[in-house]
Amino acid sequence: MGLRGVVVFAVGILLTTTAASAESPQSLIQRAVNSERAANQNDHSNWMYHEEVKKPKDGVVQWVAATQHGDVHRVCQRNGQRIPDARQRDVVQEFLHDAHAQKKSVEEDAHDAKQIDDFLKLLPVAFIWTQTSSDAVNTTLHFEPDPKFHPPTREAKVFGGMVGDVVVDNQQLRVRSMSGHLTHEITFGGGLLGRLKEGSSFALEQSQTGPSLWQLTSLHVHLVGNALLFKSVSLEEDDERTKFELQSPNVTVEQAGELVMKQVE
Repeated sequence: MGLRGVVVFAVGILLTTTAASAESPQSLIQRAVNSERAANQNDHSNWMYHEEVKKPKDGVVQWVAATQHGDVHRVCQRNGQRIPDARQRDVVQEFLHDAHAQKKSVEEDAHDAKQIDDFLKLLPVAFIWTQTSSDAVNTTLHFEPDPKFHPPTREAKVFGGMVGDVVVDNQQLRVRSMSGHLTHEITFGGGLLGRLKEGSSFALEQSQTGPSLWQLTSLHVHLVGNALLFKSVSLEEDDERTKFELQSPNVTVEQAGELVMKQVE
């Protein structure tokens, strides 16, 4: 690269960093939310990936292949115990021949997508945002509850009571990571209907898995409290996803079943 090229490159980085710094945190998070919502609505890509899910009483290692007609899961291990090959194959085949299970998978995906969209819409309105750092690649924003926000749902009340940070990719305006925790106990119905303890937390990460395509790669949820007259509840989950491979947009559940069974454990 010649001197002119170096100068142009340096100026480009400077302008990118300056633009990110000049924008208000509230405006930046709004634009990032717009980008995330648009991507969720327009991205119909199907991915196969390797997943490890850890819960207090249930942990699985599996391959997942997404389709427009339901996600195919090949569970290789459960609670540290390897599933025999024949049983892995049988479970996959059962799903391929179960229209009700496929419909349920599609409905669960739609429900999750709706919750994510509701969650995203809260970000610009439920919090006060400040910028803590910025460079040519990322901008880190800190959020704290906005006392003027009145949560419309129980989920919004929990989420709106958190303090945390978001890292935004400056070029594509996508959320690279987000984490938050409760700084005080959240109660419902004066505590009779439920409560979540101080310190309950969540963290997630997204990574670019293809041109302008991003996927959730890490999720950690640790919510502890009581519900319905002091019954103890604990939502503990750690989810790691790797080895993403883009599939055909028209991949069938039968093809997805073949794909997951070909993967090396």
